[in-house]
Amino acid sequence: MTRIRRLLFFHKFAVAAPRLDVTLRGFCTRAAPLDFTQIQISRLPTVVILGRPNVGKSALFNRLIRRREALVYNTPDDHVTRDIREGVAKLGDLRFRVLDSAGLEAEASSGSILHRTASMTANVLARSNFALFLTDARAGVHPLDLEVGKWLRKHAPQIKPIVAMNKSESLFDADDSLATAANEMCRLGFGDPIAISAETGLGMHELYVSLRPLLEDYMLRVLEDKDEGDHENNHDDNSSNLDVDESKLPLQLAIVGRPNVGKSTLLNALLQEDRVLVGPEAGLTRDAIRTQFEFQGRTIYLVDTAGWLQRTKQEKGAASLSIMQSRKSLLRAHIIALVLDAEEILNARRSMKHAEVVIARRAVEEGRGLVVIVNKMDLLRGKHKSLSYEKIMEVVPQEIQTIIPQVTGIPVVFISALEGRGRSTVLNQVIDTYEKWCSRLPTARLNRWLQKVMSRHSWKGQAAHPKVKYFTQVKARPPTFVVFVRGKTQLSQTDIRFITKSMKEDFDLGGIPIRIMQRSVTRNDTSGTSKNSHSVGRVVAERVVSDKRNILAE
Repeated sequence: MTRIRRLLFFHKFAVAAPRLDVTLRGFCTRAAPLDFTQIQISRLPTVVILGRPNVGKSALFNRLIRRREALVYNTPDDHVTRDIREGVAKLGDLRFRVLDSAGLEAEASSGSILHRTASMTANVLARSNFALFLTDARAGVHPLDLEVGKWLRKHAPQIKPIVAMNKSESLFDADDSLATAANEMCRLGFGDPIAISAETGLGMHELYVSLRPLLEDYMLRVLEDKDEGDHENNHDDNSSNLDVDESKLPLQLAIVGRPNVGKSTLLNALLQEDRVLVGPEAGLTRDAIRTQFEFQGRTIYLVDTAGWLQRTKQEKGAASLSIMQSRKSLLRAHIIALVLDAEEILNARRSMKHAEVVIARRAVEEGRGLVVIVNKMDLLRGKHKSLSYEKIMEVVPQEIQTIIPQVTGIPVVFISALEGRGRSTVLNQVIDTYEKWCSRLPTARLNRWLQKVMSRHSWKGQAAHPKVKYFTQVKARPPTFVVFVRGKTQLSQTDIRFITKSMKEDFDLGGIPIRIMQRSVTRNDTSGTSKNSHSVGRVVAERVVSDKRNILAE
């Protein structure tokens, strides 16, 4: 009961959140010299948050990573979290990888969603170092809490979890209520519990005190086995990443599409592991799951999103939050992988439905690279479907180009995620599109090319056609160009489309949006054209460098 007494004392004199932060920072300055902030994320210890449904696991996850990434919604009759979400926790000066898991129900029927999520949690627990067993302080020891305790002893006997009583903020107002709840939680058999509140931040100091010695001992053992020379080399490599080519920076890939087209199956196929929950049920994915992996020496951040639907007034709760999260993921990504269902294409006799057209056009408008993936091609194989298989491979690219004329040469990949076929093809195509998206063209080469292209362009309806003085690229991601035109006559939209189309054909920039802006240059400003273009490039370059830092920080 020592922890509860300390927490009651702390609550009495440091209730306000700012005071809590000051006290925690003061405690950190007196802690051991091990600096977790300087340790590579891949070497940090892993802490998984476990518990029965609706005890606040996702709320605690958001509190630890200091962002609202996991969906939090009060659903007593349903389970919001279904997949394992990973993040980097920041608790004072502590840093560790934290995993948010689905609610455990040990007696779930075989084959049900809860049974499948429990199997995924067991696999993750086997690879974790520590566990936080979260309970509801207001409800006391629930029968499901006892079942989760038995499940933990069976699947992870080597891990002694830290029991945390969430939703404890209301118990401080009543006499001996917190002590009574703590005594009851001791029935779980994992020692004295910690009283916390994920919603208000209460008890984070006690959680820090409990985790610090465990994480420190673990890291000291890891660092003892680590060669000092390798540590210096890795540190030098990380510090030099700011100067590398933009196309070598980590790639952010979002998998989007309508419900039940195989997005989660594709993510598992790309990772070559059962990372997210899959099944025949539509709308199975709710959280936008973000994970990291390496392919051919390149770091890729992969995001699996919930099925894209039009948000309606009737759509409320977790489903509505999932739709909003999917749209945010599209804006954060560099490349959008739009997944289509081959069988639906065959039955509907059209490549894309309205929701898929909305996704593709929004990706283009936001300046993102686009790769179309036609999944479930295994359903079209066989003697009676061979013609359909060939017809879809021929017709789909043509229809997509007709539907989205703004971007020519959109790559289309035909795969079967269930069988694992097409994994390398998808990743190679994504990387190729990303490199085009990051490409930069020299100014001298651009101007030589423009002279040849404009000489064969027919100027319709213009007695005095515009005279292009200068053409330069001011930024990448996506490639953005500025054309300086002498006089007041501007290039028409037809002229811009001609330049864009010619550039994509001659420089192999298909599948990505290209932006071309115009600027008028008078005779007095002709001498300053070069200076102005350099200033534009410098401003955009500063913004690109800041993007690099943000990506590397993640």
